[in-house]
Amino acid sequence: MEYNDAFFERLGKSAEVTGLCSDVANQVASVARATAPRDTNDYAEGIGVEIVERDRRNVALVVARDEKSMLIESKTGNLARALNQVKKSG
Repeated sequence: MEYNDAFFERLGKSAEVTGLCSDVANQVASVARATAPRDTNDYAEGIGVEIVERDRRNVALVVARDEKSMLIESKTGNLARALNQVKKSG
């Protein structure tokens, strides 16, 4: 069986598939912002979505841009919990 690589590359970079990925990533980012620990709000305000081209597809990444994000994530797992919540909700 041979795969049509060009077809799958077009599909993976299509606006429809990119939009689906972006929609889910935005849901995760929204939950993460809502459940983020608050001190200065910098961490919560720094959570967002980036669309990145990888190999043969576009990918939606949920990112935390605050300089303390790694520390906060290591202690709380906020982004992972947000992903699991969205995943469970279907």
